[in-house]
Amino acid sequence: MKTYVIEREIPNAGSLTDEQLQAISKKSNDVLKTLGPKIQWVESYVTGNKIYCVYKAENEELIKEHAEKGGFPANKITQVSSIISPATADGVIQKQ
Repeated sequence: MKTYVIEREIPNAGSLTDEQLQAISKKSNDVLKTLGPKIQWVESYVTGNKIYCVYKAENEELIKEHAEKGGFPANKITQVSSIISPATADGVIQKQ
């Protein structure tokens, strides 16, 4: 599967309550169950007015379908080509 970063524009996302974040997560998980094993949510980062999500999926169309069925925006979908970290300084590069 390929790795994608999804940018979701959600006004005041950083002010969402724990209960609201839990409800969003539950909805996402419910939709993922219907889409099957070809898409996986890794994690998300909540910021002021956006949520950045990391997903593994066979293709971008599955990401779009998840967003549509879940009622989530997917304003920008970007496929990851490489992953770097502090270990990259020692020659560790993960190709996607």
